[in-house]
Amino acid sequence: MDTANFVLRQAKKQYIVRIENLNQYLGTKSLKHQILFDINLAIRPGEIVIMTGPSGSGKTTLLTLIGGLRSIQNGSLKFLEQELYGASNEQLVKVRRHIGYIFQAHNLLDFLTARQNVQMTLELHKNISPGEARRQAEAMLTAVKLEHRVNYYPSDLSGGQKQRVAIARALVSHPKLVLADEPTAALDSKSGRDVVNLMQQLAREQNCAILMVTHDNRILDIADRIIHMEDGRLIKEEVCNPTTVEV
Repeated sequence: MDTANFVLRQAKKQYIVRIENLNQYLGTKSLKHQILFDINLAIRPGEIVIMTGPSGSGKTTLLTLIGGLRSIQNGSLKFLEQELYGASNEQLVKVRRHIGYIFQAHNLLDFLTARQNVQMTLELHKNISPGEARRQAEAMLTAVKLEHRVNYYPSDLSGGQKQRVAIARALVSHPKLVLADEPTAALDSKSGRDVVNLMQQLAREQNCAILMVTHDNRILDIADRIIHMEDGRLIKEEVCNPTTVEV
């Protein structure tokens, strides 16, 4: 047995996401232009990675590719060792069931209560009964300190409370990865800090990785790694917590 190759294969299995030589384009033919260049990135279970960079640098595009929300055009992107390049729509749907999404706009449905917004995520999992889905949704709302707002509609919640419902919705199905795009942008300093602290705590408890895009310098301290993106390229990486990140 080739011991070196065996060790390398075992190490790769520890990644939630592994991206190699990823390139992405917009448009076709004469209007085609490249928006991501030779992206290489790996994320481990339980790791919190923050991605920064100017607007238009490709951060959200990369996030949507990792989340299976658009097709990969060139390179390799593996999620839980499944290659997403060339994946069918059905395969991408299955991948999304293992990913939680949190956005700047909380994207709650106004006609559903907090519990119903969280519970709808579990409806994708056919092995969970409606009663169990309700129990899990209420337990997750308790975890984000909204046990007294379970039956409130989004219009009756503050901005910070809405984002906490969004966190509960993202984490209730125990995803392997959470993708967060500017989750604190619409919040004041205290609400923003509360939100990221909750994300950090719950992700650690579930051994769930987080990839977060943010311009909010106030929350960079929660990261294990910070990667900087510019003009479609990952240009710099900082390891913030070497005890949890293997370099």
